[in-house]
Amino acid sequence: MKFHFFHIMTFLMLLIVATNGKTLPPQLYWKSMLPNSPMPKAITNLLHPSGYWSEEKATWVDVGKGGVDVGVRKGYNEGSGTDVNVGVGHSDSPFNYLYAASETQLHDKPNVALFFLEKDLHHGTKLNLLFPKTTSNNEAKFLPKEVANSIPFSSNKVEYILNKLNIKKGTKGAQIVKNTISECEEQGIKGEEKLCVTSLESMIDFTALKLGKNVEAISTQVNKESEFQEYTIAQGVKKLGEKNTAVVCHKENYPYAVFYCHKTDTTKVYSVPLEGVDGNRVNAIAVCHTDTSQWNPKHLAFQVLKVQPGTVPVCHFLPQEHVVWVSK
Repeated sequence: MKFHFFHIMTFLMLLIVATNGKTLPPQLYWKSMLPNSPMPKAITNLLHPSGYWSEEKATWVDVGKGGVDVGVRKGYNEGSGTDVNVGVGHSDSPFNYLYAASETQLHDKPNVALFFLEKDLHHGTKLNLLFPKTTSNNEAKFLPKEVANSIPFSSNKVEYILNKLNIKKGTKGAQIVKNTISECEEQGIKGEEKLCVTSLESMIDFTALKLGKNVEAISTQVNKESEFQEYTIAQGVKKLGEKNTAVVCHKENYPYAVFYCHKTDTTKVYSVPLEGVDGNRVNAIAVCHTDTSQWNPKHLAFQVLKVQPGTVPVCHFLPQEHVVWVSK
């Protein structure tokens, strides 16, 4: 279930003091670490618009407010958390390969359509896809690393987290928080190195550790919002990155921006131009997994594609709010 957004004005009062000049806002940290890597729209959409850096005071402030405003999704403080499909997070994420497909996934056409076989990744292939509008002024934004690190992200601190973010116990939001943290704390599959990052700086650090600093961050680019429709792969499919290694970061369902990032050495990344029947053009990013032997045999991909784990490369398109990192 996809929730709409509204703002519960939760101000996390803060004072970030620069130590030896090392504390930087996320944009400048990116430039300092990745000077030759443009920032994709999936990232810029999540930067806090009203925050600014004051060199004179060496503090991060929210204009006119003195703190960070965390955008919380509509429905977070509504209803019971015991019988709600919480969307991205825990077993309903199609990008968690440990889980069997849920009934929700099997009947969710956009999720089902994400998966395809690498042999079909060529000019002329027709696919039914949905690229919805995912950006909003009220969408959950990145917090500065110092602020994100001051908020626990642990299953044994859930009560404190809910109180800190003004989310009531027993609500949809409380269940979303619990499920996302639970997924993040689980061990990855064999050969996978994973980390849920709670700030842009942490995403950069994780990627640099795994791939080095000579990297490129890319995301799916959509010209306009469109309905579920048929797309044709146009000419110009291009493999990205020199090696079959990538860090893929999936946007999680959480009150502020959190990404499930994972690195494997059996991943190919492609740029795929798509043309919709309505004329919409999409520069989609496709990720192909060449070794699926460790995935749950009842994962959504296998049920949709009618293949067995470890037999053929399985691919999926990345929604436009997700990010993949490849070596240049």
